[in-house]
Amino acid sequence: MSEQECAYYRSLYDVAMCINSSLEPATVLHAIAEQTAKALSAKACSIRLLDRQGHTLLSGTSYGLSKGYLRKGTVEVAKSRIDQETLTGKVVQIKDAGNDPRFQYPDAAREEGIASVMALPLTVEGRPIGVMRLYCDNIREFEPSEIHFATAIANLSAMAIENARMHQALRTDYELLTAYEYTMHE
Repeated sequence: MSEQECAYYRSLYDVAMCINSSLEPATVLHAIAEQTAKALSAKACSIRLLDRQGHTLLSGTSYGLSKGYLRKGTVEVAKSRIDQETLTGKVVQIKDAGNDPRFQYPDAAREEGIASVMALPLTVEGRPIGVMRLYCDNIREFEPSEIHFATAIANLSAMAIENARMHQALRTDYELLTAYEYTMHE
């Protein structure tokens, strides 16, 4: 086993432990983004989630991106061909984000020092819920082993997000039921 493969397994283990230790989505997603970026020697990683209408990708978390870049504007699925492709279930690579028409904000990418991007779908039971992106400050193509690793992390991320959502829904239902019971017995 190569040193790189060992690093992938350690990162995968760390992500799984984080997912298992917290139902707090912000904590889990940030740890996932950080571990993934570091494991793949990427500049940054972001996780964006689809809004209820499926028109906009909302910021879930990021690691390694400036506040200015994160405020560049709304990521609209209709205007972002990379996200349109990714949300169909494909892993998409862009070698030069500053000059690729599929990228919605190429000027912001150049200013941020982003060269290459890999976007991975976050899906639950075949339904897209968001996108994970890895950003590199150099022109590169990701190796098949890197794509497999990132896909595993994206799949774990989607499960963690769905579990956190279900936990939140159960907590809300429980609180409503408790409040109802309390008012019934007064």
